[in-house]
Amino acid sequence: MIVLGIETSCDDTSAGIWDGRALLSNVVSTQLVHRSFGGIVPELASRSHLRFIIPVIRQALEQSGCVQDDIGAVAVTYGPGLAGSLLVGLSTAKGLALSLGIPFIGVNHLEGHIWANALAHPGLEPPFIVLIASGGHTQLVFTRAWGEYRILGRTRDDAAGEAFDKVGKLLEVGFPGGPAIEQLARKGNPKSLKFPRAFLEEGSLDFSFSGIKTAVLNHVRSIGPENTRSQLAELAAAFQEAVIDVLAVKTMLAAEKMRVRRVCLAGGVAVNRALQKRMADGPVELFFPPPALCADNGGMIARAGAHHLDRGGASPFDLAPDPSLNF
Repeated sequence: MIVLGIETSCDDTSAGIWDGRALLSNVVSTQLVHRSFGGIVPELASRSHLRFIIPVIRQALEQSGCVQDDIGAVAVTYGPGLAGSLLVGLSTAKGLALSLGIPFIGVNHLEGHIWANALAHPGLEPPFIVLIASGGHTQLVFTRAWGEYRILGRTRDDAAGEAFDKVGKLLEVGFPGGPAIEQLARKGNPKSLKFPRAFLEEGSLDFSFSGIKTAVLNHVRSIGPENTRSQLAELAAAFQEAVIDVLAVKTMLAAEKMRVRRVCLAGGVAVNRALQKRMADGPVELFFPPPALCADNGGMIARAGAHHLDRGGASPFDLAPDPSLNF
């Protein structure tokens, strides 16, 4: 069955087509309007989704070689995310499903990120640990089987991607901060500065990144603007290494606790090459999607929706957006 997946949880408007065997298309429209604000403006995000969602769906159909009547089901993110953005995608999916008389499936955005690994690695089978790291989420999830998830740890404050964005804004290197900091970090010596690592209580698999953000802020204030500009590469490298240390150590601890050898990366931060290398050097079998599938995308929603539909998991049409949804 051909499944259309729609993703509008934050600032990416996306649609993907899954035909039961392969991802036929995966179109993403990224909203550039937020860059001048150094962060996502929810109202602008909602308005941009309204403008682009229909053209993005049409483009996904065109690229897949399908027409509207070929669609057998519509899957859409219903949480977590920005309430207004979720509402745009959810309303569009419901309207399309009702007009075509086909099933509608609400998908957990976080589960979609897990399924992105299945798109990239069709032979991947649970059990495994997933590190979901993005602008809005940092979680360690034990996947016992497809559709069976247990949260082992989560952030208590800022997500890893959020910390990258806030430090990027502090250093005035652009938004989103992750790619800019990673590029700068390649030119810097991460050992030249020492920032704290928040490991929390012994054995804890939770995360906290607000402290390192504050540490960078205090350092920048202490050295002044001129020295900050001359130390940008070192600041970026030291900050990035501190974040990656915590992510890697806790992910390996989770794998050890659950006695699994497979680890998956998911979410926007999974694109970070330094994180990938650090994890690949560990005693696990590592999987991660290509950059296009790490970002928010409709393809992963289509794939997750197809899984639930195969198990009779169609959703009621009164399903509401759930901005705080978790597993």
